[in-house]
Amino acid sequence: MKIVLFGLIGLLLGAVAGGVIGVGLGFAWVSLFHTSSFEGYSGMLIFFTFMPIGFFVGGLGGCIGFGILAARRRAAP
Repeated sequence: MKIVLFGLIGLLLGAVAGGVIGVGLGFAWVSLFHTSSFEGYSGMLIFFTFMPIGFFVGGLGGCIGFGILAARRRAAP
C-alpha cells in the first residue's frame, strides 16, 4: 500500500514539475528558433506540445522514482 501511495504522490508531483519544465523548454525553443507568433502559433506550440510531453515524462519519472524509493527495504540514512 505504501508503494502505491508513494507512486501516486510521485505521479502528481512529477506531472506538475514536468509541465513547468515543459513550458520553460517551450519558451526556450520559441525564442531560440524564432518561431512565428502569427495568430498565437508559438503559444499553441508551447501549451499543446511541450507542456503535455512534460506532463507525461515527469509523471512517469516521478511515479517510478517514488515507487522505487518506497520499495526499498532499508531506511534512508
